[in-house]
Amino acid sequence: MGAVKSKRMPRAVREQQMMDAAVRTFGQRGYRAASMDEIAELAGVSKPLVYLYLNSKEDLFSACIRREAQALLDAVRAGVEPGLPADAQLWSGLRAFFVHTAENPDAWSVLHRQARSQGEPFVSEVGGMRGEIVAFVTGLIGAAAREAHRDPALADRDVAGLAQALVGAAESLAGWANDSPDVSAREAAATLMNFAWAGLENLMHARPWTPPADQDLP
Repeated sequence: MGAVKSKRMPRAVREQQMMDAAVRTFGQRGYRAASMDEIAELAGVSKPLVYLYLNSKEDLFSACIRREAQALLDAVRAGVEPGLPADAQLWSGLRAFFVHTAENPDAWSVLHRQARSQGEPFVSEVGGMRGEIVAFVTGLIGAAAREAHRDPALADRDVAGLAQALVGAAESLAGWANDSPDVSAREAAATLMNFAWAGLENLMHARPWTPPADQDLP
């Protein structure tokens, strides 16, 4: 009897397998230190096949950024249940963010550490993802704040700055939580809620903190 031919793996499945290996390698080794040989070996394919499917190391890294950024965005959006009180929506979104980054530490390393330290075009790739998360959080906070004190003219700028600060804090906290084995995703999310919610709640009830008048400061 002749040898039984193995079923050929569909291109899309093979490509995802290569990207899985690439995310793991880039996340653990860093973009510069990672080699296409390592990625091919981990994926169980030849290096020429990686180049055939994904063209170059730069293109492969960009594809990994786009895939993992979309996965993070999808996780955060899916975690927020419409119709809940504002604090419950923010809590569920933060919890979804920290659960996803904790369950995918190599992907988070690619997005938060590797992409941002390698210059263009990678910085722009991850910046697009961050912009979408900030816009989502801005909409979430803004809608709740306008509803709370019935002011449809509440300035987007008032909310957008808070969203930027909240997302930045979440990014830093996720890196800390992933480096601290005893910190759970729930604990990280609760830490940020405790840090942020007092200010957000005051904004929603038209009680913003204002700095004292000081002619010497801008």
